Amino acid sequence: MPICAIESIDTIIVDLPTIRPHKLAMHTMQNQTLVIIRLRCADGIEGIGEATTIGGLSYGNESPDSIKVNIDRHFAPLLIGQDASNINAAMLRLERSIRGNTFAKSGIESALLDALGKRLNLPVSELLGGRVRDALPVAWTLASGNTEKDIAEAEKMLDLRRHRIFKLKIGAGEVSHDLAHVIAIKKALGDRASVRVDVNQAWDEAVALRACKVLGDNGIDLIEQPISRNNRGGMARLNLSSPAPIMADESIECVEDAFNLAREGAATVFALKIAKNGGPRAVLRTAAIAEAAGIGLYGGTMLEGGIGTLASAHAFLTLNTLAWDTELFGPLLLTEDILTEPPVYRDFQLHVSTAPGLGLAIDEERLAFFRRDKY
Repeated sequence: MPICAIESIDTIIVDLPTIRPHKLAMHTMQNQTLVIIRLRCADGIEGIGEATTIGGLSYGNESPDSIKVNIDRHFAPLLIGQDASNINAAMLRLERSIRGNTFAKSGIESALLDALGKRLNLPVSELLGGRVRDALPVAWTLASGNTEKDIAEAEKMLDLRRHRIFKLKIGAGEVSHDLAHVIAIKKALGDRASVRVDVNQAWDEAVALRACKVLGDNGIDLIEQPISRNNRGGMARLNLSSPAPIMADESIECVEDAFNLAREGAATVFALKIAKNGGPRAVLRTAAIAEAAGIGLYGGTMLEGGIGTLASAHAFLTLNTLAWDTELFGPLLLTEDILTEPPVYRDFQLHVSTAPGLGLAIDEERLAFFRRDKY
């Protein structure tokens, strides 16, 4: 058995409160649920990972419950006894036996990277090729649905020097109302901030053709996934006609999706999400496809807690260009976390340490308090 053999993999579902309801086109979040992965090795090193979804099954094909069950019953038997220091071999072993399940795979890969970084005394960003920056600009999502509240929230974030990029979740309401809401916020903020929208596939192509023109003509910088992920032809048509760039998000559920979207000219910008690609290493393959095709990059989030956010950040630190910045604000949406030290946000950016691995430690008491199975 390898010296660094994987001895055990534990999964823990954690329910954490949020600062406010977070409204998306398909779901309104009242709290956030994380799956924490603890991967222990024979040399005594533990790797920590996180797999987080949005709204149970309302967003994608995996839920916290399915992630836990699948890792416990299917992933762990394949990995126990394998060499934890050979991440490529471990992940290929999973790929050969398990289809899809990219959220679960991302959590496992993050834990393997964390363990290897601790073993080699290197931050994960160095394992991924080396960071070219130490901090990442971070967008904030305005998702109350109330124009006055959203403007006040944006003004507060500008005053605190926490965010100057704002994304609005629209699509759940009547289209003209949503457009008026967005335009009013852009008018109030002016050139002090970038304003973008995320439609979460809520429009059909006919509505999107008109709405994208209205948004672009009124200074909106970016339009995320306006129509169904399955309508790649429609995305390509919108991308040609819209005065504002179109970003693919739900359309990218694996690295192969990224290739097909690039080939068809279906987006000007790609949202990069480690959970949807299968891990930090996998998301960099999508980034390479985008860069080769001249497509802009945006560091996306599944509203992870601190662990998943830092796993994403270490990957994004290595990108040569990240023209559309990131939205790694997940920990800021939570009123509680399970880390001894929260991620550091200041001067409009997330700052990432050079400590070994992901550079974090779990607060065992808080984990015990918030875990779902504590009773």
